[in-house]
Amino acid sequence: MLSRTTATASASLSVSSLTSTNPSRFLSHLSPNCSRFSGLKKLSYTFPNPLSNFVSVRWNRSKNTNYKAKRNNCDQSRMENFTTRALAVPLKNPGELIDSVETFIFDCDGVIWKGDKLIDGVPETLDMLRSKGKRLVFVTNNSTKSRKQYGKKFETLGLNVSEEEIFASSFAAAAYLKSINFPKDKKVYVIGEDGILKELELAGFEYLGGPEDGGKKIELKPGFLMEHDKDVGAVVVGFDRYFNYYKIQYGTLCIRENPGCLFIATNRDAVTHLTDAQEWAGGGSMVGAVSGSTQREPLVVGKPSTFMMDYLANKFGILKSQICMVGDRLDTDILFGQNGGCKTLLVLSGVTTLPMLQNPNNSIQPDFYTNKISDFLPLKAATV
Repeated sequence: MLSRTTATASASLSVSSLTSTNPSRFLSHLSPNCSRFSGLKKLSYTFPNPLSNFVSVRWNRSKNTNYKAKRNNCDQSRMENFTTRALAVPLKNPGELIDSVETFIFDCDGVIWKGDKLIDGVPETLDMLRSKGKRLVFVTNNSTKSRKQYGKKFETLGLNVSEEEIFASSFAAAAYLKSINFPKDKKVYVIGEDGILKELELAGFEYLGGPEDGGKKIELKPGFLMEHDKDVGAVVVGFDRYFNYYKIQYGTLCIRENPGCLFIATNRDAVTHLTDAQEWAGGGSMVGAVSGSTQREPLVVGKPSTFMMDYLANKFGILKSQICMVGDRLDTDILFGQNGGCKTLLVLSGVTTLPMLQNPNNSIQPDFYTNKISDFLPLKAATV
């Protein structure tokens, strides 16, 4: 049996309702069963979320004027309920881990590939796990592609992965809007790329923005007033190589001036692997710009928010204790798995290095760590 010593001072969050104006601190950082928020005032426009264990947020036009005070209490309480985790150990017996779970969730960038280059040993490892009857799911915070587009990338790299096994943050944004019954007469302004647009279209939502706004410029002159669509009810921000000042201003106007407008981030990753040569500024840089101009925190639907984990568990009927999350980032992948109650395995083939993992200031400790996922293969146990 797999075991590890964990000293835990647990805290839970139980929020019966929140306004849609600024709920992200709850969604991207905290467990969905925390009693210290039970005193929040109930609001009239909230309804149960169809996805279990995810904080219910209903699209509405109201403002939460008491949120800042509640947030201050939250920060203090969160410090008081700090969780101490045992240090991660090297993966010495991969067979034991494989036998202990039925589903493996893999991050993509830094785990399966870097840029457009497949990491060594991936095809053989995935084939071995499938031969043992394991369910494989691939979850990525990269929102530039839709599920269908990611399916083609897997195919190009020689991997047999179906669209049903792929969950990108672009899909998560559309799925979240569907889960809260976002009004069909409202529009979504997109600061991001084609993947978000395709998923919104498949979900039946009207959108504007995206890559076509990448070439737009603002001619600043005396008395100039920039107009924006008053029917925009949500601004979705993801990684955007065509990011510009026009998009910042347009998104800012929608969030600040349209009553009840949601601010949704696909993810807040600091860096990403656009190529295998170096790290590049990630979607968090775009989200940070809009957060700075609006003085609002986004609702994050990608990792480490539990939204995608809850969605997957609900879709496949998976017990979370029977899932192992495999990723290369501590603050997204590993925290995502921990927030969802899963086993966690860190691979050192991407963002996180061994010195980063073992840094005394690092408080996020996976259950196990290894060099790369091919260490699952026989006679290739990690020597790290």
